[in-house]
Amino acid sequence: MAHKLIISDVESGYGAVQVLHGISITVNPGETVVLLGSNGNGKSTLIKTIMGIMHPTKGQVILEIDGEKIDLAGKRPAEIVGLGIAMVPEGRRLFPALTVEENLILGAYRKDARPKIDENLEFCYEAFPALRSRAKQPAGSMSGGEQQMVAVARAMMSDPRILLVDEPSVGLAPILVSRMIAKIKEMKERRNLTVLMAEQNFNQAIKIADRGYIIVHGQIEFEGATAADLENNEMIKEYYLGA
Repeated sequence: MAHKLIISDVESGYGAVQVLHGISITVNPGETVVLLGSNGNGKSTLIKTIMGIMHPTKGQVILEIDGEKIDLAGKRPAEIVGLGIAMVPEGRRLFPALTVEENLILGAYRKDARPKIDENLEFCYEAFPALRSRAKQPAGSMSGGEQQMVAVARAMMSDPRILLVDEPSVGLAPILVSRMIAKIKEMKERRNLTVLMAEQNFNQAIKIADRGYIIVHGQIEFEGATAADLENNEMIKEYYLGA
């Protein structure tokens, strides 16, 4: 099934504080789209709004599955996960006292994923071999890079069609960031996923991007139709590449 996200004129925020101001983006089936911006510009707010953790005060969040349009606004996160969307949150948000394997199995809460627990668990251990040997280790005792592996693998346990990844580079050494970005690309290709990744590390994000957007103060300031468009953009050169 082809899954597509259509975000139209979305406004969202925290109480009286409006963070998103008329955001419109599209993520087509099979694409990897990056949402670029420094901290505090609304990347995470948009990801949370798509996932139903926050609710838009205006606009539409539409999931299109084989031409059928489903309005996600007002739906609970569990319902949205049930429709095939998974999120890797900023900061990982693991259950630190539970083992690696227990964290992963919790990711298979989605009804359609439960019959595939063994298959998806093996897929995750194959993708991240370090997790297999640490399956019985408390997740909270692992390094930041290992915890990020668990967070990505937990999302994959829900057998998603769309993967939302929020700031995968936060708290990781540069070499680990590069490996994690490459692993997200690998998993996307192996499972034919659609990916929306919020990231401030342009040099890493561009490695897997088909295209992307730049968000500034809760507004889309630039839409790149290709990765090359992003690389050649003057705003990118000034703020991300030091030109």
